[in-house]
Amino acid sequence: MLSQYYTVKQEGSHEITIQKSRFICHMKRVTTEEEAQQFIQDIKKQHWNATHNCSAYLIGERDQFQKANDDGEPSGTAGVPMLEVLKKRGLKDTVVVVTRYFGGIKLGAGGLVRAYGKSVSEALNELGTVKRTLMAVMHTTVDYTWLGKLENELRSSVYLLKEIHYADMVEIETFVEEAQTEAFTEWMTELTNGQADIRAGETTYLEEEDVE
Repeated sequence: MLSQYYTVKQEGSHEITIQKSRFICHMKRVTTEEEAQQFIQDIKKQHWNATHNCSAYLIGERDQFQKANDDGEPSGTAGVPMLEVLKKRGLKDTVVVVTRYFGGIKLGAGGLVRAYGKSVSEALNELGTVKRTLMAVMHTTVDYTWLGKLENELRSSVYLLKEIHYADMVEIETFVEEAQTEAFTEWMTELTNGQADIRAGETTYLEEEDVE
């Protein structure tokens, strides 16, 4: 699993008009080619009367699955520029479909490349992207006498407090980046003079909005 990657924040669409042609970019986060193909087919059914429904997707940790389709536009003027925008943004597990309703003015090859690229780029700006970071959930079990100190230390640290469970002992769950679990364990051991039981639990991705 990747320690960190970027993808689209949400499913949605965004429309722009260029030289009287409507370009509607639809996008979604997907994890398989089947999901991507299904999304493309759904958009084609929805916009069955459009001039073109061009598509591109990028899936897998190493971008193993990628495809660009011009759907009747001159070769290389739609799908590839769309895919290039995804690559330049460093996105993964993303499918985009740009629906074009022709407005009567031909754009030429260069104009089409710019139009399809702009459509995807503006949709990404509008709908947003997120950074997903792989986190381990660290479970720290201590006597109640340590709770105040540990809670204060955690809230002012780089680590993210997930949850506190109150039972015979108190258990604190903390999100810690995979690469930092050893450092976290050492830090927590030092804070509690070795009186904490610390173990790594499940791993999960945490998302934060990409503001770059």
